[in-house]
Amino acid sequence: MNEWPDARNGNARGNGEDAYGRGSSAAQPEGARRMRHVQRPAPTHPPQRPVPQQQPAYDDGYGQGAPGVPGQGSYSGYSEGHVYGSPAGRGPAGPGGPQGPRRGGGRRPGAAPNWRKRITVGVLTLVAVLLVTSVATYFWADGKVRREVDLSKVIDRPAEGKGTNYLIVGSDSRDGMSADEKKKLHTGSAEGKRTDSMILLHVGDNGNTMVSLPRDSWVTIPSFKGSDSGKSFPSKGKDKLNAAFSIDGPELLVRTVEANTGLHIDHYAEIGFAGFANIVDAVGGVELDIPQDIKDKDSGADFKKGKQTLDGQQALAFVRNRHGYAAGDLERTKNQQKFLAALASQTATPTTILNPFKLYPVMGAGLDTLIVDKDMSLFDLGSMFWAMKGITSGDGISMNMPVAGDGPQTSLLWDKPKVTQLVNELKNDDTVTVK
Repeated sequence: MNEWPDARNGNARGNGEDAYGRGSSAAQPEGARRMRHVQRPAPTHPPQRPVPQQQPAYDDGYGQGAPGVPGQGSYSGYSEGHVYGSPAGRGPAGPGGPQGPRRGGGRRPGAAPNWRKRITVGVLTLVAVLLVTSVATYFWADGKVRREVDLSKVIDRPAEGKGTNYLIVGSDSRDGMSADEKKKLHTGSAEGKRTDSMILLHVGDNGNTMVSLPRDSWVTIPSFKGSDSGKSFPSKGKDKLNAAFSIDGPELLVRTVEANTGLHIDHYAEIGFAGFANIVDAVGGVELDIPQDIKDKDSGADFKKGKQTLDGQQALAFVRNRHGYAAGDLERTKNQQKFLAALASQTATPTTILNPFKLYPVMGAGLDTLIVDKDMSLFDLGSMFWAMKGITSGDGISMNMPVAGDGPQTSLLWDKPKVTQLVNELKNDDTVTVK
């Protein structure tokens, strides 16, 4: 039965109770309320989602009570910063929150960096850069080498021995030099090419040996085939060694050295005046201890005794000078070896090799004027250079071709027994014992 019969027709009670049971003092619970129906107009825009209001904080059990009741542990709603029932990955405590991974795979805030991965990537990048640079440098340098000497044109060659033999020539070539450069370097304007220095370098397993061949050596110029004409020419008889180079260039010089020694020449390398001076300047000069005062108008040498740094012009004058020495050309060959020792030691240093702004100018200066045989590779050039550096640093033997005395036309005669012994030791790649 209905406890409030008058409530259905909306009649108020005498005690002030309205039709919805408000103000009732009865013990029965309040029943369902009737809501007045209100007709709302149709919306003209899509309904907007209501913005949720911030919920009041509740007691966390540590003395933070509900609003107005400080220190009480009674529950008073939702806590600040915690939203229950939020979609996965959107709430602060969900997978996308502080405890879960960040969107896009990034490192979580506060996480330690992966140093192993960073170091690995850095090392791989460095190796790739060095590899690309090395390959590019190789092809750049290889394209600059002038392979102009054809040793296949040399006739009647001796058999190959053990190790590798290089014939290294310093010529007085003036190719590409202006009139001012010729005057500055005291080269003169003579046509053609002559040799100012010749070095026989043997690279083997039992030590490397560098033998200077005096340009005034009295030798036999053998029969040969012209390097340009292809015609056969008879022997020119006895003459100075540098005459062979003047007659038919590198091919006849190799032929003459082989005919007079019996030693097979595997590779040929030649550098002219300009290239030599440019290399010295590119290195930044070469420090040398000159044992005595030198002054020579022909070569332009003008030095005081003692340590000093020579630029390209001064270095060229030093290695060309032969006047004022009792031994003449033999003393010059010693000075040439001494200077090459200093040049090699000061070129093959970390400050040059690891500095591209210094390495490439040095390589460019040398390769631009360096003339080699057609079979010479960059690896052969590298082997030649490092062997020279090792010898000049004390790891090997540096010597002159054994000489017995003076010959015709102010020439030098070789000591044949010692030359034969030296050649046999080089052929068999034995340790050189000839002094």
